[in-house]
Amino acid sequence: MKLTDELQSEFLAALSHPNRLRIVEMLRDGELCQCKFPEALGIEQSNLSRHIKTLISAGVLASRREGVKILLSVSDPRIFDLIDTIGEILRRQVLDQATVLEQQD
Repeated sequence: MKLTDELQSEFLAALSHPNRLRIVEMLRDGELCQCKFPEALGIEQSNLSRHIKTLISAGVLASRREGVKILLSVSDPRIFDLIDTIGEILRRQVLDQATVLEQQD
C-alpha cells in the first residue's frame, strides 16, 4: 500500500513543532503520565492537550488510561530513528556550512 503525500505530510507536520518534538523526546525511555509534561515543558495544560491531540491524530503517539492517569507512549519506536536521522542530516549541513565559511576566510 502506497502512502499518500497527504498522510506523510500530516505525520511530519505533527512533528514540526518544538513542543511536540519535546513531548516525543520525553517518551524516548518509555511511557509517561501526561501529568508530567506541563511542568517539564513549561506549558499550560490546554496547550499541551492540543499538541498531544495532534500527535495522537497523526499516529505518532498512543494513549491509554490507568485509573485517573492518562499514559502516553510513542506508537512506533522507529519514530526515534526518524528524529535521529533528521538530527544527523542537520548536523552534517551545519558542518558543511562551517567548512565553506572557513574556506572563504
